[in-house]
Amino acid sequence: METLSIPAAKCLVPAIRSRTIRAGWELTARQVVPHTTLLCYGTIMAHLPLKKLAPSPGAKVVDAWLEQLADQLGRDDTDHSAMCRRALCEIVHPEYAREWETAVNDASLPLGTRAALLALDPRNVTLEPEYYADCDQARFQRVKPLLWLWYSFDRTPLGGQNVDIGVRLRRLLAPRIFKRCGENFKAFQHVEFSFGYNMDVGDDVVIHRHVLLDDRGGIVLGNRVSISDYANIYSHTHSIVDQRDVTNALTRIDEGVRITYHATVLAGVHVGCDAMVGAMAVATKDVRPHHVNVGIPAKSVRVKPNAPTELNECLPTARQRSTGGGGRA
Repeated sequence: METLSIPAAKCLVPAIRSRTIRAGWELTARQVVPHTTLLCYGTIMAHLPLKKLAPSPGAKVVDAWLEQLADQLGRDDTDHSAMCRRALCEIVHPEYAREWETAVNDASLPLGTRAALLALDPRNVTLEPEYYADCDQARFQRVKPLLWLWYSFDRTPLGGQNVDIGVRLRRLLAPRIFKRCGENFKAFQHVEFSFGYNMDVGDDVVIHRHVLLDDRGGIVLGNRVSISDYANIYSHTHSIVDQRDVTNALTRIDEGVRITYHATVLAGVHVGCDAMVGAMAVATKDVRPHHVNVGIPAKSVRVKPNAPTELNECLPTARQRSTGGGGRA
């Protein structure tokens, strides 16, 4: 097994030169530990990277379908509404895929079936942002067919829980919806936006299930941002006196930030680099770099142990509080 020699002064247990980690383990000034482990406050924590899976038996069909969509998206003369309708019809009503126009005008078909077929074309549906006074209709209509394909695909048997094809399809659509989309973007199912065109997204960003990204006033996500399941990030707010009085404010989530499960970040908040907003927290004010904010409203309860020394001095870590040392409350 490969090993890595870690100086105690640089490990994730700061200022500890000798401490029993587990029966039979001793952390000394230079302790050799397996390269797949992390040291965290007296425990050995496994570092578990995601597995690489073998291709599914039907991978060639999926690859060909995505390549077909990529080719259509890459052409300037593609009608995105028609492309969206054809793709969705092939998935949910394949029997009408070649004769959609005939089917929607066929009086012998049930009205519900005809209405459902019509709704596959984004020109026959309305999305909530279209009703907003601050919506740039020209910009929104350009991205609407791609948003409709994104949302509708997630509600089909082909989409749903299907991670591989879902991530790859959204990775095709995102650069054509967002203001900017970096490399290796990953979004899981049921992620929704307000406008979509006000998203500025860096590299290696991960958005998990059922996340709302309200980009009315703009959202900036730095490199390596991770947003966990059911989180909400807003960039508009309503007056407490008159709900029709709306204020848009840019919301910034800096590099390396984690917004964890069911957390909410309100409009105009700036979450500093490498910070964390804890589960169920509501961030109403800026979050300082490397700080962990929890609660409603969210407040800083500690600084990450890997933060620069000068930042560790401004607020004690949980370990320092338990021993009565370091920092201010």
